[in-house]
Amino acid sequence: MNILNLLIKGGIYILSCVLITVIVFLYGITIGSFLNVCIYRIPKKESVVVVRSHCMKCGYQLKWYDLIPLFSYLFLRGRCRKCGEKISIQYPIIEAFNGVMYVLIFMFTGLSINTLLYCLLSSALTVIAVIDFRTYEIPFGINIFIGCLGVIRVATDLSHWTDYLIGFFSVSVPLYLLYIVTKGRGIGGGDVKLMAVSGFLIGWKCNILAFVLGCILGSVIHMIRMRVSKAEHVLAMGPYLSAGIMIAALWGEALIDWYLRIFLNL
Repeated sequence: MNILNLLIKGGIYILSCVLITVIVFLYGITIGSFLNVCIYRIPKKESVVVVRSHCMKCGYQLKWYDLIPLFSYLFLRGRCRKCGEKISIQYPIIEAFNGVMYVLIFMFTGLSINTLLYCLLSSALTVIAVIDFRTYEIPFGINIFIGCLGVIRVATDLSHWTDYLIGFFSVSVPLYLLYIVTKGRGIGGGDVKLMAVSGFLIGWKCNILAFVLGCILGSVIHMIRMRVSKAEHVLAMGPYLSAGIMIAALWGEALIDWYLRIFLNL
């Protein structure tokens, strides 16, 4: 009987974990659908809430059953229901990526306020990465949104408020000086603001790590892109900084401890 009870409890626990994971993923792909709207409309200065979703070619206003994340794209075989225009593969990729990121964050942080903050941070960084890659601009409104997440983080962790306050200036001030000296050619103003608000959310140590990781990723990946696809020398730092910020948010403390222990014997 004891073994049977253990098996039943174990089965219930596994089913509960699977159910929660599925819910988190579904929530993630739903938010991912909205991210596609932001990615498309923000650079065009269009409202992301007032204008209804529609086909870019024929103007057909999408019904609710055309907007089910992932499944509508698969059901329609990637084409508009009315005119047959091909729908960008970006839509299911962003939706699936956001869902996977939400599950990943949930796996590493559990159910906590940080889970919600990091999920929203991941979504915001996804929008920044795609828009900056295409336009070389980081939307100011998305930086403000991340700053608001930082305010919530500080309010829920007041005992460490100085870490977040220092984080706001730790990377952004040197970058701002670089921005002034190079007149914007060395770093973009949006990048400076991004590192400021991210530091307010993840703290100064993780923010410094995020910047270092972003620079490494940007250097390596862009050199590969220039060699393989003949990309221009000018690169958008937003995608790489975003990746660095997300890595530092989830694993920053562990990476810093590992570095201090291995290389500095601390």
